[in-house]
Amino acid sequence: MREGITGSGLRYAVATGGRSVAWCALTVRCGTADEGDFPAGIAHFMEHNLFRGTKRRSSSYISSRLDRLGGELNAFTTKEEIVLHATVLKDDLPKAVSLLLELASEASFPDDEVETERGVVLDEIISYKDNPFEDVYDRFEEMLFDGHRLSRSILGTVASVKKITPADLRAYYAKMFIPGRMALTIVAPDDEPSLERLAIKLTEPVFKGGSGEVARPAMTYLAPAPFTKRVDKRNHEVNAVIGGPAPSLFDGEARYPVFLLANILGGPASNSILGRVLREKHGWVYGVECSYTQYSDTGILAISFGCDRPNLEKCLVAIRRQLDRFCSAPMAASSLKAAVRQLLGQMAVSSESGEARCLSMGKSLISYGKVTPSSETRALLEAVTPERLHDAASRILAPEALSSLIFL
Repeated sequence: MREGITGSGLRYAVATGGRSVAWCALTVRCGTADEGDFPAGIAHFMEHNLFRGTKRRSSSYISSRLDRLGGELNAFTTKEEIVLHATVLKDDLPKAVSLLLELASEASFPDDEVETERGVVLDEIISYKDNPFEDVYDRFEEMLFDGHRLSRSILGTVASVKKITPADLRAYYAKMFIPGRMALTIVAPDDEPSLERLAIKLTEPVFKGGSGEVARPAMTYLAPAPFTKRVDKRNHEVNAVIGGPAPSLFDGEARYPVFLLANILGGPASNSILGRVLREKHGWVYGVECSYTQYSDTGILAISFGCDRPNLEKCLVAIRRQLDRFCSAPMAASSLKAAVRQLLGQMAVSSESGEARCLSMGKSLISYGKVTPSSETRALLEAVTPERLHDAASRILAPEALSSLIFL
């Protein structure tokens, strides 16, 4: 892998991968947490409108440009990034990268196109509210991050999105879409020196002026008092989230025991503890997962599940019983070793996906200014001891550290 920074301040990383397909992504440090005084949801709304026309291209041209080549163009918004990404045949990689750069530098936000896309986003907000599994997690984060910039919903609200004007979009775009906030990543079946030359060749004419690196100023996160709240939604299914604050992106080695905890408790494997107990053994839940999400200022470890009303209390008791096991005593060394091996295997499988690798490289570049080598991640996971895992569990999973939100 090769990485660097152009004269304009845009970072890049390239890596060899794949056989006939190439992947590219442009990650921008510009998400919901950066909206400031702009209307809530403007980052996500802007992401939608990036495809609605540039100074040179119509929305119909943009939407079909890569489709005609057999490729795909997509984007998504998180609390802290907007990511544009494409998958194409390797020979079409220059066209894909050029299109991403054009969207990031020449979007025009035509008034009529903005109104059309507003209807799409409003429908998305309404349909999202009809999905209680997603809605309860979003609301949980709002409560856990109350008073902090992370509390804003990515989608915004119907009222806030209706307030956003094309002028707002242009102002937010001009402020945020600058090279010092961007990272270009490429994974393709070509040698890395050639990919690096391509990245530099295509980016330098687009961003000629240097803006320098733009970091996100830190904002102190003060966790609220733990809460327990139940909301009667009159749903057939109960949806619940139990969780609390966890290490941030910048908490170094403290993150790695939490990676393991989340994977052991409710990772994607069929042998995750909560999945085995709640679903496989008792059949109480439709699904259960434990996620660890890292942000710049803090993180969140959360257990999410859905069940029938009569099973709710049984699920809560069973979950607490499993969490107490981790809080009360260190895990056996042999069990921890097996858990580390499983997580490393999952990561290795994921790294075989060119798209996942490309997106991961962009996240690392925009967060740390470099791509974290897999060997470093492996070493830090293997260095986790039963005592360190127990210490993390005792702090993060203790009853007095956890909050819960339940939609009935």
